[in-house]
Amino acid sequence: MAPTEVDLDRVYAFTVNLAKEAGKRILEGSAKRTSHAASIDNPNTKKNRVDLVTETDQAVEAYIKDSIAQTYPDFRFIGEESYAGGERVELTDEPTFIVDPIDGTTNFVHGLDFVCCSIGFTYKQEPVIGVIYNPFLDKLYSAQEGKGAWLNQTTRLPLTHPHPAPLASLGDAVIGVEWGSDRSKAIIEKKGKMYMRLAGDGKEIEGGVMAHSLRSIGSAALNYSYVAAGQLDLYFEIGCWSWDVCAGTVIAREAGGKVYGRGGKPWKPQDLMGHHFFVVRAIADAADGSETGEQAQDRIAKEFFAAAEDWDA
Repeated sequence: MAPTEVDLDRVYAFTVNLAKEAGKRILEGSAKRTSHAASIDNPNTKKNRVDLVTETDQAVEAYIKDSIAQTYPDFRFIGEESYAGGERVELTDEPTFIVDPIDGTTNFVHGLDFVCCSIGFTYKQEPVIGVIYNPFLDKLYSAQEGKGAWLNQTTRLPLTHPHPAPLASLGDAVIGVEWGSDRSKAIIEKKGKMYMRLAGDGKEIEGGVMAHSLRSIGSAALNYSYVAAGQLDLYFEIGCWSWDVCAGTVIAREAGGKVYGRGGKPWKPQDLMGHHFFVVRAIADAADGSETGEQAQDRIAKEFFAAAEDWDA
């Protein structure tokens, strides 16, 4: 049931505007870049040399955090860069903004335009508002619980709404995956074997699915957006964080997608604070009535986890 103690319409409008304003600051930071981007925006590393943070990340998060504090001083804030600075991350029943100021920082540093600001909002631990804005492509994905998901506030998601496409099998899917920042031998071997099974021909590779393709976009939030839009059929990642997926969880669900807990188990709010994420787009009911769209989603999830590796993160 939708929360009644918080004016979600007002919070939603505020969040959409906030994401747009944050997008302007992302573009300003990008404009300072030259071909020597590393020296201009001073990327530093958090975990290792591929886990990057820039001055623009920190400046945009500070802007978002300050804006929220001015308008909603009693609401909690969880942000990627705040966490990197040592703040504790915990999901509670209190109204909470969960923010990634720049998702796709490596893309940002290298001048690829798959970059976004992701702002999610939870109440009583449930994600109820999500806004993801890519200022380079001027695409804003947004959703409020019970009110559908939208592209640029005018186009209902999925893009085929109200008729989601069928998905006969995992082999017919375009699957979103990422390499992530953990490049240890154990993790890369597991990911490599899993990707080989998903992409490979079953005639030569044991368990090979031979999916239509695997896509690495470089942004968890945008992966969720593309699943919501129906442009990706599913997305899987181990190792990302609540700020990467909170907004996307709302958008995907409101677009008819289904999110899952670890290993394809039923999703629960605390899964948002874990590191195992899996989402399947809206799927049409079978024409002959033999399978609902949700049953099809569960079937695809079962097929996927028959091929997927699992590890702690």
